[in-house]
Amino acid sequence: MKNNIYSYLNPIEILLIEDNLADIRLTKEALKESKIINNLSVIRDGEEALLYLHKIGKYKNSKSPNLILLDLNLPKKSGQEVLYEIKNDPILKVIPVVILSISKLEEDILKSYNNYANCYIVKPIDFNQFIEVVKSIEDFWISIVKLPPDIA
Repeated sequence: MKNNIYSYLNPIEILLIEDNLADIRLTKEALKESKIINNLSVIRDGEEALLYLHKIGKYKNSKSPNLILLDLNLPKKSGQEVLYEIKNDPILKVIPVVILSISKLEEDILKSYNNYANCYIVKPIDFNQFIEVVKSIEDFWISIVKLPPDIA
């Protein structure tokens, strides 16, 4: 189902909220190999992520993401706080949020779903497995799922 007509008309806007440089690099690499046109924006802390999403200050012309990949362990504001604010905002709440975390703690998983995360994925430590996880996110969330329209 790689022939999603949407991908030919408009690039998919993906926001990666991640502070780990290695994970950022791996995600970029995996998405670069994509057959689906995408624009990846990277924000490295929770406060900046919310400024980006609300188009405040230097982000006033940022594109609204069609999909958010969110790490839980972020500086300034945790991923849980960012998730809570996204899912409690009447405009932002429609954007799917995929949690990508090293945490396997049931408490973190439950809290994420209670905050309306769309899914929770434990980051693999192995390079090849990490690439496969990102590709599977792409395959599902971009090729199969019908994403909400641009929120402007």
